[in-house]
Amino acid sequence: MGILTRYVIRTHVGPFLFAFTTITGLLFLNAVAQRLEDLTGKGLDWTVIASFMILSLPHTVALTLPMATLVAVLYAFNELAAHNEFTAMKAGGIRPQRLLIPLLGVGFILAEVMFIFNDQVLPEANHRLKDLLVDLGRKSPTFELREQVVNQIQTSDDLNPVFLTASRIDNVRNQLQQVVIYDSETSGGHRTTYADSGSMAFNPARTDLFLTLHEGVVLETDPGRPGAFRQFYFTKQVVPLRGVGNVLERRVAGGDRSDREMTTGMLQDRVDERRSELEDVRRQGQFQARAAVHEALGHTAEQNAILLPQSMAAIEDPKLDRVIEQAASNARTATFRAQAIEASISRYQVEIHKKYALSFACVVFVLLGAPLAVMFPRGGLGLVIAASSGIFAVSWAGLIGGETLADRGSATPLVAMWAPNMIFLLMGLWLASRMGQETATMRDGGWNNLLWATRARVTRGMKRFTRERGPA
Repeated sequence: MGILTRYVIRTHVGPFLFAFTTITGLLFLNAVAQRLEDLTGKGLDWTVIASFMILSLPHTVALTLPMATLVAVLYAFNELAAHNEFTAMKAGGIRPQRLLIPLLGVGFILAEVMFIFNDQVLPEANHRLKDLLVDLGRKSPTFELREQVVNQIQTSDDLNPVFLTASRIDNVRNQLQQVVIYDSETSGGHRTTYADSGSMAFNPARTDLFLTLHEGVVLETDPGRPGAFRQFYFTKQVVPLRGVGNVLERRVAGGDRSDREMTTGMLQDRVDERRSELEDVRRQGQFQARAAVHEALGHTAEQNAILLPQSMAAIEDPKLDRVIEQAASNARTATFRAQAIEASISRYQVEIHKKYALSFACVVFVLLGAPLAVMFPRGGLGLVIAASSGIFAVSWAGLIGGETLADRGSATPLVAMWAPNMIFLLMGLWLASRMGQETATMRDGGWNNLLWATRARVTRGMKRFTRERGPA
């Protein structure tokens, strides 16, 4: 059995490596293409671009490793079935289910490796990638300018900075309202520009910022004439700020992390903190409710032995409206806080279960892919493409949909994240129990034979169902 085990595992190595590198390359290029505009035209050093590439890779690997496992199992077992090797094994007294044992062992190893990767490598890569993208965005002054704040802009052609304020900044359309620009020259002069509105635009290299101002006035002092100034009115003026986007400033690593940038330990700590906070909210709500009842009754805590319903029924005082309104407001506030805390707990728990579910998918795909490939020995490459695409699409859609349901409170995080795996696991166990019932066939084609085999099985099932029901 040792020789056969090594042979079965060896037949999966080539398809796995090919599928892993191919799918990873395609998804990685797609991910990089989506972020390409954040990199181009900023004069970035090659080390920054290399860091972006490396940090973008772990997210892709987390998706492609389970996919490669499924593709490898489908292709290798379909090849064994197409060449009648399963028939030869059964003739030698070897049950096909025994071939799943070494592959399940490899699947558990891959699941363990993937969990460590998703728990340690992926969160740190996501965190550093987010910091890098934020730094790249800050390299453009459009993302640094804030409304109703004195923004300091350092230019390359002037030692003195330029100060800009605006009552409103639209970073999407690069529009400004109520603009004030203060410029201090090295010769001692000062220039202040007031404009009703303006717009921002960069040069092709995204190093120089041009402000186009409308309907304004310029007040400028004259160093040669103390106490004198000049005043200019304009309908349109272009103010160039050169060299404002040349330097990429990297922030110190750290800061807040989102749920996808945390390990399971960090996530569990956040869950414990939120649960403690939820208990505090509930205790505070109970305390406020008791205080409102005591105030309404005019009793102290020591006098609270009176039956509350009878006491409340005997009180008719307009002054109680204030107490009731305050109690209702406190109750609504406590309810909203509790709901927000419970939603955050659910979000963190979803991320914890997602790490385990994505890792365990390697085992599920082995158990599902092997008998499925044996059922359609003439499926060929069409079976591999269609089955792997369909299974992984359903699995990924189930995870996304489950995460949405968990965030809305319609399903628990455990059920939401593990439902696709459990469904495919049951299907795999049922198909694995029927692996010995395949028929020996000669391989002939791909898509046509897969469709033919599927249609034949459906037809036989319909005939069996009709015979069982009998005539109407």
